[in-house]
Amino acid sequence: MLESLKKEFLELLEKDLEFRYTVAGYLGLSEILRRLDKIAEEQLKLREEQITLREEQVQIRKEQARLVEEQIKLREEQTRLVEEQIRLRKEQTVLREEQIRLTEEQIKLREDFNKILLRIERMDDRLSRVERTLEKLTIDVEDEAKSILKVKLRELGISLELTSLILPGLEINIYGASDDVCVIGEATVRAGPKLVDELLEKIEKLKENFPNLLRKKVILVIYASLPMIELIEKAKEKGIWLLKATEDFFKPDKIFHEV
Repeated sequence: MLESLKKEFLELLEKDLEFRYTVAGYLGLSEILRRLDKIAEEQLKLREEQITLREEQVQIRKEQARLVEEQIKLREEQTRLVEEQIRLRKEQTVLREEQIRLTEEQIKLREDFNKILLRIERMDDRLSRVERTLEKLTIDVEDEAKSILKVKLRELGISLELTSLILPGLEINIYGASDDVCVIGEATVRAGPKLVDELLEKIEKLKENFPNLLRKKVILVIYASLPMIELIEKAKEKGIWLLKATEDFFKPDKIFHEV
């Protein structure tokens, strides 16, 4: 019977809060139990808050880790940008050096060009002087040729005036004509065999375009102060009188050509 009461009493203490407080009141423990229950509630609340704080702390750490990753990415990007900037500066330096080199080359080219222009101007001056000299020599040689030929023709019993012919598309240094004889020739300081071909071509042009200037008998002559050996040989081949003031390089036995 007593054991049954004890057991029931203990169950009520465990399960019935009001009963427990009543018993505690009799025993003077009610206030202590209330405080313990309140402490238990507060401890439970603190645990819940602690769990919440831990969860928030985990979230903060995750966020912090994310921020660290972003910071690392930003640093990597910053490093990349710095490296790119360094590369661009190096390229800019290379470009500046290349520009300086090109500028120096351009200056040198201009200097060389100016030197070339100066040389060309000097050459032009020299060529002008040479042209004037050649022109004077040509005129002198032509006048000399006409004078010498006039004397030599007179020795052959041929008397005529010698001049030059300037026709459309045709120019002949030495020309003179009488009743049935005409003299056609070229005068130059130095000449090669090509001059023979040129003289013969001029004869053909006269025959074709100005036949009235030709006569039945034609004396072909080349007056050259310094004829090449090839010219002498070709003059002999074509029967052309080749001479200068002091000598006949070649004088054909048959002096007249029929055209």
